[in-house]
Amino acid sequence: MGLRVTTEAKPGGSLTFHAHETPRLRELEGSPLATFPQRLLGYVIDLVLAIVLWAPFEVGWRILVLHEKDVHIAWDFHEIGNVLVLVLYYGLANYVGNGRTPGKWIARTRAVSLTGARMGFWQSIERALGYGAAVLECGLGFLQFFWSHNRMCAQDRLAETVVLDERRRTR
Repeated sequence: MGLRVTTEAKPGGSLTFHAHETPRLRELEGSPLATFPQRLLGYVIDLVLAIVLWAPFEVGWRILVLHEKDVHIAWDFHEIGNVLVLVLYYGLANYVGNGRTPGKWIARTRAVSLTGARMGFWQSIERALGYGAAVLECGLGFLQFFWSHNRMCAQDRLAETVVLDERRRTR
């Protein structure tokens, strides 16, 4: 997270770690955090959009590549192709929108990086993978919102982001 390390000698010759706030963290100080309902709305909208975008590709794959005559599709989180679609959707949407996916735009929220002014490509992919981690924890990764000091869920911790309320943003 871009921490500056200062070491100082203590009696007996031991060194200790001291973390200092970064300029980026000071820049975000006091920013309004998104509410849980806002975040849930954005997530659900993005999930629905990802599935809507996935469906025509899945049908085309089955007809054109697998030569299936009777095509029946069903969303399954256990299929690697479906997981790949979600990671690509959330990752690319976060990267292109700089933390503002279509769902976040509707919910008036934005994921912002704690390490830089812009969400990087890998950071956006990490955030997408973090959604998977939150789901794999039986939803506990999302519920971390309620006891985290800065309302961070699993995807926020993994990607070093926070989600701001754009309705009340003063900066």
